[in-house]
Amino acid sequence: MTGKTHQEMLAKYAEAIVKVGLNIRAGQRLIITAAGTRGVPNQFAPLVREIAKAAYGVGANYVDAIFADEEMLRLRVQHAPKDSFGEYSKWQIQGIMDMIENGDALLSIGGSNPDLLGGLDPDVVGRMQRTHLENWSAVSEKVTTNAINWCVVAAAGEAWAHKIFPDLPLAKAQDKLWQAIFETTRIDQPDPIEAWNKHIAALRERALYLQSKQYTALHYKGPGTDFTLGLPSGHLWISAQSMAQNGVAFTANMPTEEVFTLPDRNRADGVISATFPLSYGGTLIEDFQVHFENGRIVKVTAKKGEAALQKLVDTDEGSHRLGEVALVPASSPIGKRGHLFYNTLFDENASCHIAIGRAYRFTLAGGTELNDDEFIAAGGNVSLNHVDFMIGSPQMDIDGITKDGKREPVMRQGEWAISL
Repeated sequence: MTGKTHQEMLAKYAEAIVKVGLNIRAGQRLIITAAGTRGVPNQFAPLVREIAKAAYGVGANYVDAIFADEEMLRLRVQHAPKDSFGEYSKWQIQGIMDMIENGDALLSIGGSNPDLLGGLDPDVVGRMQRTHLENWSAVSEKVTTNAINWCVVAAAGEAWAHKIFPDLPLAKAQDKLWQAIFETTRIDQPDPIEAWNKHIAALRERALYLQSKQYTALHYKGPGTDFTLGLPSGHLWISAQSMAQNGVAFTANMPTEEVFTLPDRNRADGVISATFPLSYGGTLIEDFQVHFENGRIVKVTAKKGEAALQKLVDTDEGSHRLGEVALVPASSPIGKRGHLFYNTLFDENASCHIAIGRAYRFTLAGGTELNDDEFIAAGGNVSLNHVDFMIGSPQMDIDGITKDGKREPVMRQGEWAISL
């Protein structure tokens, strides 16, 4: 670390979130969502307050925060009437949509308990999650079309820290997780903003190379994996920074190590083995395989959490297909840490991954202008869900397949086979 106090590091983290992640413009408003664990949602308040100071410092007009206690979800599954899981409170969505429609910025702070809903009735959990997804779809549509500058970051929740470092006292586990967050988001660097600018430029160079190739498919080969994934005409390789429709360049994820694009929803064949557990909706899914035919998931198996995985796939027709494919070297800064985060924001940046469900419209040329039917016809996918799971490893080889059927090495043993 740099010898700075925790509060000083929080301030630097907040500054990077505001200036690199969101790139707040003078006159914008900002809405922040933060879900806490173990009944202490305000554990994230120190970070939220630093973000508010940083946002006002660059000219934000108004900063609002929605704090949530995620333990309320577990209590609901355990105690609410079984016929009540179609109920939903919409005031948060209305507030967020008001900000989005005004061209304002959206920040999500995560740090949830990976085991929050573990051991509970998967049918009830599935109904609750589907109701949330159906009601949240208006916000999701705005995010997937980059309507505004948005960003997802993390804070060191207590239960999450305990999951990663179970042998440490809780306070030390939380301190260690904060240190990991600061290191993987480059806050420990002498000049975090400059470090981020260099990182964004390097990822952009990688994406531009892949964009120039316009592969028609990728072939994955590794332990338990033999999988071919089509790429539609007009797919766009995206890296850290994007341009929102409100004219603001922003970085949606901190950390980020990926370059990603749109898979063809109709062309996925073979079997893929997950190389990391997936924490989905408070349930941990481990040692799982997904089988595809003609773009559709036809079978899933898992040593743990199989019912939850099947519920995810069965959410809707789009959840039987893929919406994102991302390439990340196994030696990424997060991959080199040598431990799981049990959190997709981090684990997806340790490994190549694919996403079940909704595709990002901005990964297709002209995609943000298409309606659902037109997007599907172009190879894109529409779903209530978007759930990444990790498939890369130091044993994974990936080939790009050209329009004339030739194969070119993209990754070998989990590392880039492309020299730039």
